[in-house]
Amino acid sequence: MDIHRHSKVFTILGIMALTGMGMPFPNQALAESVLLQEGLGRHHFPISSNGAMAQRYFDQGLILSFGFNHAEAARSFQEAQRRDSNCAMCYWGEALVLGPNINAPMDLSVVPQAFSALEKAVALKDQATEKEAALIQALAMRYSKKVMTDRSPLDVAYAEAMRTVAQQFPDDPTIGALFAEALMDLHPWDFWSRGGDPKPWTPEIVSKLESVLDQSASHPLANHLYIHIMEASSHPEKALPSAERLPALVPGSGHLVHMPAHIYIRVGRYRDAVLANQHAVKVDEHYLKHAHEKSLYTAAYVPHNSHFLWAAAIKLGQQQLAMQAALDTAASVKPEMMRAPGIAGTIQHFWIIPLYTNIAFGQWSNILAEPPPPVDLRYPTAIWHYARGLALVRQGKLEAAQQESMKLAEIARDPAVAKLTILDLNNIAEILAIAEAVLRGEMATGHGNYEEAVRELQRAVELEDGLNYTEPKDWYLPSRQVLGAVLLEAGNVVEAERIFREDLQDHPQNGWALFGLEQSLRAQGKTDAADSVLQSFRQVWSDADVTLTAARF
Repeated sequence: MDIHRHSKVFTILGIMALTGMGMPFPNQALAESVLLQEGLGRHHFPISSNGAMAQRYFDQGLILSFGFNHAEAARSFQEAQRRDSNCAMCYWGEALVLGPNINAPMDLSVVPQAFSALEKAVALKDQATEKEAALIQALAMRYSKKVMTDRSPLDVAYAEAMRTVAQQFPDDPTIGALFAEALMDLHPWDFWSRGGDPKPWTPEIVSKLESVLDQSASHPLANHLYIHIMEASSHPEKALPSAERLPALVPGSGHLVHMPAHIYIRVGRYRDAVLANQHAVKVDEHYLKHAHEKSLYTAAYVPHNSHFLWAAAIKLGQQQLAMQAALDTAASVKPEMMRAPGIAGTIQHFWIIPLYTNIAFGQWSNILAEPPPPVDLRYPTAIWHYARGLALVRQGKLEAAQQESMKLAEIARDPAVAKLTILDLNNIAEILAIAEAVLRGEMATGHGNYEEAVRELQRAVELEDGLNYTEPKDWYLPSRQVLGAVLLEAGNVVEAERIFREDLQDHPQNGWALFGLEQSLRAQGKTDAADSVLQSFRQVWSDADVTLTAARF
């Protein structure tokens, strides 16, 4: 997930409100008994407590927070407090997880709860060790009794305080990881330029996490954060060791089991991305059987597994698997949410992923048989017209396709569409502009006007390149696949080769692009190179349930 501000999770908090989830964090007075969960690994952070069970629940809370299940972590810290009411760090833990993280701003409604927990930690810190007291004092910089809509001064103060604590205790990997997280929280998902160059604050975070991993390669939070800090970089492969280590470290955390997919999909290990998410789905299904309450984790992180699985399965040509994942993703939201202010674009996007899947795999008959969405759902209706337009082009019904293109364009220019976004990252109008260009390009191809077709598809590529980074990507199929396929049809095999190679830079081992590259090389008489690419394609496509004749259907 990618955010330059924390607005994305205001969207998610809105989803929670509409589904009746209520408070995203448990209230101490309402807390029920908390189970000790299985599969959370062996990470241990010793604290000052007379109760062995308080220590166990503290460790559980900490590892749950490492896996971004913050509401469940708060419950564990509250249970630790119940087991030992004089445990300063048990209150510190609750206050810690109530704060912001890279995927969520602080929910202002829990400021009093966080401040109360912190006050108790501060009152007890004289009974704590020097290390614990330093952590408590640093966290005191993060909160104010007054609810502040602009928390940035507090978050900066906390990060600087954690810098001091990390310098004071340089051999403690948990403190080092928490310091790195505090720095990341200051710039959520704003770590790299679109070209993969680091932002000014990024090198320190990368360096700190690498230092922590040098100390403790098995630290769950450090591995988790290193995947996130490197995934949008020009060298995501640097996080492969973390991706390969993490699931075994905490096999009972669905999100941590899922996390390797963020690197696997960036380096072309799509089969591993599929397996990671299938495993994560099973882990979270088990967790949901005893989850205490609905939360941000159940609302957003759990369906993220299916969404990610869908994206990876498409790259492998696994139509049935992709469609099932698409249906699971669509089923994770309620239809009434598609009209809710602030979240409508996001929910509509999840709802139409099955339609995107039918487009990707050329299910033209299914598309033409699909009834229209409710007319007030502008984004799904626009994509419905886009899908029908492509289907009609494939049937040679170009005049009818033109009518669909005109309806798509009309919706794309609706002022209401300009207000819709996907997780506050990319505007729906930007998505529909890509759809318009692709459909116009395909219609021009149908007319045999390859010059116009290439011009429109180059525009689609340019628009797609301008989207903000997120995984899975907001546009369902790389536009370069379409452009390369049309260039091949036009006989411009040299340019087609270049375009497919560009796509493989962005999507390594993408089976669709490999197929197109092999075609373009063979058309140039580069037989040895074509045979080599064909071998790679066959490996990627070994579990596919579709047969390609071009780089797009």
